[in-house]
Amino acid sequence: MRPDFVRTYSPRMEALTRGAAQTRTAAAYQPAADVSAGADPLAAYHVKQEPYYRPVADEVQLYEAAYSVRMPIMLKGPTGCGKTRFVEYMAWKLGKPLITVACNEDMTASDLVGRFLLDANGTRWQDGPLAVAARLGAICYLDEVVEARQDTTVVIHPLTDARRVLPLEKKGELIEAHPDFQIVISYNPGYQSLMKDLKQSTKQRFGALDFNYPEHDIEAEIVAHESGVTVDVAKNLVHIGERARNLKGHGLDEGLSTRMLIYAGSLIAKGVAPLAACRVALVRPITDDPDMRDALDSAVTTYF
Repeated sequence: MRPDFVRTYSPRMEALTRGAAQTRTAAAYQPAADVSAGADPLAAYHVKQEPYYRPVADEVQLYEAAYSVRMPIMLKGPTGCGKTRFVEYMAWKLGKPLITVACNEDMTASDLVGRFLLDANGTRWQDGPLAVAARLGAICYLDEVVEARQDTTVVIHPLTDARRVLPLEKKGELIEAHPDFQIVISYNPGYQSLMKDLKQSTKQRFGALDFNYPEHDIEAEIVAHESGVTVDVAKNLVHIGERARNLKGHGLDEGLSTRMLIYAGSLIAKGVAPLAACRVALVRPITDDPDMRDALDSAVTTYF
């Protein structure tokens, strides 16, 4: 191999040099009316207001460093612990548009990259959310990625290694990722199984940040801020949540999430009696087992 054909592994830095070409591509992608009007095709995907996010460690700094080199990031943690809010906050903080895809088992590769559609003038190509993000320069967030079939998730592989490209095989086009593009995925390790897990060939393309429910005082601060209840009420809700989480694997598949505690707090803030609010927002949704419901009701009555 000739020396000038040797490629060193510097994927992100090389990708950042494509700015001018990607700007021309983005302009060509916009409809003529949008170009003349100077409209931003990603305007709908910008996070307009600062989302509330309470850092619990150094996750913000780590994500900023990862984005600076466009490292793909994997967020792992239980449901309702703040993974999606964290991505929204980081998109706002970085000033980048955020395209979110809720993954499911019926999702196909075409749902991500795009497909030909029929209209009054014949057929036209419609980019999928992953193609839009890669072409125009957004953060693409695949939420609960393990819910998608493995033959679907492999479509992200060329975007998450040194190539940073997205082949559109049906269209015969190769998209070179915009310098601002980054892909973020999330999933709950507690739901992993042999049938629903990421391949090692996928996992090893990502950096990973672990999330969990915050410590007691921090979680109470979050619940109080988001729901509008007092800190004392929020602390009682967190106590209930912690009691329920100790039952995971002992009658409960999953503990009470921070999101559920906020729901209960929101009802209490609207004047609903705490016992009724906790039954509606905490106990009834999480289990149908009468014995588990009695155990959780007892925990509620301990603090309210």
